[in-house]
Amino acid sequence: MIFKRSERGKAPVEPVTLKILVAGGFGVGKTTLVGAVSEIKPLRTEELLSEAGRPVDDTSGVSGKHTTTVAMDFGRITLRDDLVLYVFGTPGQDRFWFLWDELATGALGAVVLADTRRLEDCFAAVDYFERRSIPFVVGVNCFEGASRYPADAVRQALDLDPGVPVLMCDARERQSVKEVLIGVVQHAMEAAAAAREPATT
Repeated sequence: MIFKRSERGKAPVEPVTLKILVAGGFGVGKTTLVGAVSEIKPLRTEELLSEAGRPVDDTSGVSGKHTTTVAMDFGRITLRDDLVLYVFGTPGQDRFWFLWDELATGALGAVVLADTRRLEDCFAAVDYFERRSIPFVVGVNCFEGASRYPADAVRQALDLDPGVPVLMCDARERQSVKEVLIGVVQHAMEAAAAAREPATT
C-alpha cells in the first residue's frame, strides 16, 4: 500500500486507488499511452508479430508495427496525494478479447482510444463498455498525417450518446494523456452522481 505525507507532522494519507482501462483497436496507441503517463516502469506483455499470426492480425494502416500486446499493459499515475490511478491497457486483437472481462472487473471507467483513419476499429470497445454500463471517454489519438475532425463529427461517426466526452490527445505526451485520464475520472463521478439521484415523477 502506498502512503504519502502531505505535510510534516501530519498522519500519512492513504490514497484512493482507481482502476482505468485503455481499450481500442489494434495499433491505435494503447501501449504508448500507458507508457507515456506511468510514473513507474510500465508492465508490458508484448510479443513480436509472426508469420503465423498474419492471417488473423490485420496490420493494414499499421505496417510499421512489429509487436503486439497479448495480455495487458499496466502503469500507475498519482493525480493527487490522495488519488492514484492504475491504468490497464487491453489487447486489441479479437483473439484476446476473452481477457477484457477480467481486466474490466472493478474498473471505474475507460478510455476508448481511436484513430480517425481506422475509426471502425474502436466500435467493439465502444459496444463493450456501453453494454456493461462502464463510463468511458473517447480519446482521439491525433497521429501525424491523419485528418483532424471536430469532436461532434467523431461522436456522430461512432453513434455515441451526447454525454460521452470526446477528447483529442497525443498518446506520446504525458500531459495530454493525463488530461484524458482526468476526463475519465470526472465523467465516471458525474455518471455515479446521476445514478444516485432519485427519479423524478
